[in-house]
Amino acid sequence: MQPRDIFHNISPLDHRYWAANEALFNLAAEYLSEDASVRYCARAEMALVKAHLSSRGRASEQQFRKLDEIVTRLDVNAVYKEEETTRHNIRALVNVLMHMMPADIAPLVHLGATSVDILDTAQSARLRDVSLDVVLPLLAELLSALCTLAEREADTPQVGRTHGQHAVPITYGFAVAEYVARLGKCLPEIEARARDLRGKLAGATGSYNALSMSYADPQAVEQLYLSNLGLTASEHSTQLVEPEHLLRLLLELNTAFGIIANLADDLRNLQRSEIDEVREGFSSGQVGSSTMPQKRNPWNSEHVKSLWKAFAPRVMTFYMDQISEHQRDLTNSASSRFVADYIAGFLAAVNRMLSVLKSLGVNRQKMLDNLASGGGSVLAEPSYILLAETGIAEAHEIVRNITLCAEKEKLSFGQALAKYPEAEKAIFGKLSELGYDNPADFFANPQKYNGRSAHKARELAAKYQELSRRYLKSKEQAV
Repeated sequence: MQPRDIFHNISPLDHRYWAANEALFNLAAEYLSEDASVRYCARAEMALVKAHLSSRGRASEQQFRKLDEIVTRLDVNAVYKEEETTRHNIRALVNVLMHMMPADIAPLVHLGATSVDILDTAQSARLRDVSLDVVLPLLAELLSALCTLAEREADTPQVGRTHGQHAVPITYGFAVAEYVARLGKCLPEIEARARDLRGKLAGATGSYNALSMSYADPQAVEQLYLSNLGLTASEHSTQLVEPEHLLRLLLELNTAFGIIANLADDLRNLQRSEIDEVREGFSSGQVGSSTMPQKRNPWNSEHVKSLWKAFAPRVMTFYMDQISEHQRDLTNSASSRFVADYIAGFLAAVNRMLSVLKSLGVNRQKMLDNLASGGGSVLAEPSYILLAETGIAEAHEIVRNITLCAEKEKLSFGQALAKYPEAEKAIFGKLSELGYDNPADFFANPQKYNGRSAHKARELAAKYQELSRRYLKSKEQAV
């Protein structure tokens, strides 16, 4: 096959996103590319030959090494050329492999198998491997970067926001810790789902008809075949492996994708001109707008959310691939090929978010200014709580009226509270009981009312930083 200029490719994954993620995509291509797909099928065919040889007492380490070398030497172009004749991808592969095999072993290639025994098994092996070798280490890097940010900003005051409105004070580390905890839970789930992917050697309808012609215990041969690939058998197969094993992995990946998109959306909103609490890194020659030179758009965060919009809806296809009439139809043959695209798109989004976090600037003064901009109104909640603790049933209504007074007369909350001397006296009394020597100081420093924000930020950062090291360590060992 002739080399192709990447800009002649149709999919953005193969030109724009490849160029932006070259090292990552080259690594992922070892599992997700068409070359990888054919080679994993060839590995499955060789695993089957090894199972036959072992079952017949003809196995040897030297022979197995030669079978592995055949996969390495396989010319994928030759397989595609053969498919022009066979009009069948697995039969084309089998024909090419048989010509590469010693004559006495060649008849064992594909013996007792149907195409999906090879296709589904190879798919499980390569998606397991890309999940463990590429996806999880990259997610661990992202998780580690989030933990670092949460720890660093654990004490940084920020106003909490609900419904887009100022709520009560938190710290920015606490806000980041939300994503630490949510994403951190995904890593073990993805690992578990990846390791639970299954294979099969159960034949055309899953009932072992073909293998039963050669073996008294065909399931033992199936187990031997799959053990050569580090897989276990689908508990019940039709011509297909039970689809839910793969579905659960893809759903967990999509869960992580949604968390990262949510993070991207929060970062994008915090970069609004009127908020300006964080900023993406901006290189010296970077341009934010083709016509407005002053612009510094949050384009990386927007890019992550846009990738999520493109790929998350494919979950519907994943669900639809659960359905196959009777023991098999071909309605998932095309759709399942795009699983590789989905994982590539997910990797691109994770990699982009990682680059955002590595260069993210935090404007601590602006966070403090925004918190103070409400004139202390964020302290309405503790005022209501303290007043209610004195036994006043109408505490909520009294404090609500104080906030309305502050808004109408353009006063700080503390100034408005002073217009309600009985309420002020009761609240100050409670603050004194809590150890505040100067209760008025409480209303002058709303950032101090942040509950367990800093503690939770550090606690979660430490917990999930330790988890991320587990996956990063496995990456270092693989290298």
